[in-house]
Amino acid sequence: MNKWLKKSGIVGLALTFTVALTACTTGETKPAAAGGASKPAATAPAADKKDKKIVIGMSLDTLQEERWQRDRDMFVAKAKELGAEVNVQAANSDDAKQISQAENLISQGVDILVVVPHNAEAAAAIVQKAHAANIKVLSYDRLIKNSDVDLYISFDNERVGEMQAKAIVEKAPKGKYVLIEGSETDNNAHLFKKGQLNILKPLVDKGDIKIVYEQWTKDWNPANALANMENALTTNKNEIDAVVAANDGTAGGVIQALTAQKLAGKIPVSGQDAELAAMQRIVEGTQLMTVYKPLKKLADEAATIAVKMAKGEKVDAPKKVNNAKIDVPSILLDPIAVNKDNVDSTVIADGFHKKEDVYKNVKK
Repeated sequence: MNKWLKKSGIVGLALTFTVALTACTTGETKPAAAGGASKPAATAPAADKKDKKIVIGMSLDTLQEERWQRDRDMFVAKAKELGAEVNVQAANSDDAKQISQAENLISQGVDILVVVPHNAEAAAAIVQKAHAANIKVLSYDRLIKNSDVDLYISFDNERVGEMQAKAIVEKAPKGKYVLIEGSETDNNAHLFKKGQLNILKPLVDKGDIKIVYEQWTKDWNPANALANMENALTTNKNEIDAVVAANDGTAGGVIQALTAQKLAGKIPVSGQDAELAAMQRIVEGTQLMTVYKPLKKLADEAATIAVKMAKGEKVDAPKKVNNAKIDVPSILLDPIAVNKDNVDSTVIADGFHKKEDVYKNVKK
């Protein structure tokens, strides 16, 4: 009998502990009211999410390029400064993987999703899934097409293309042109090309310029750009006067092909992103220019906006960019054309690259 009573006491104690624990987890505490009486505490309003730690899901196309590693690091640093946490996923240019990773972030209950899409069309599925879970989506640098994406932040990418073509035309106002574009699945690549043609088409119509070869570069892969440029050289028997390359990675592939034909430095080549290798080629004379997009400004602004959106705060997005479904509220920053004459006053002055790294192959 005593043994049974002891067991009963243990069970009763366990039940008491369980009830107490349940009350704690539901948050139904009962603080004493003024005068000694007690009353239930008011339920915390939904708006209290402004005070909790924000978790940002960041879905990147790739981290295989220097540029995107910088974006990630700067974005995460700014978000951390603002008290937010960032969960970063990179898909290595795989559409299915990016969608799967985004689904995982959504299932984790992130407060907002920031997406750099590999495929502008395929990523619409990410927006749809996020919205089904009441999670907003910020399209970072690349626009997600045919979707109800909440906001888009980037540089003025049509202007980037204009800067590239303008620099090349100033160096080679007449002759045979090759266009080595970016990935066809990236909406930005189409904007760059549109900007380039804003400058080139009047000269083509006039007969000053002839575009003898143009090709997209699958996945922005420099190896594919190299192959495209080799084809352009072969097709035209090396008789080429200028190359408009969409970014520094494709420019690297182009210049590798030109080097093999002893043409590097003789044919002007454009670029974009101000990657270190490109800056070195510019001061060495094998690449004419790049377009510097101050990534810290982009990353800081995007992180700040992401936190505001997650908290339900208003964001001022003064421009609209149509994504083939809606006019997306947009913030477009200004890019900067860089050549050997202003390297020091732009990318080096901003601390984007160190002077000794940029000039390390230049003889003093």
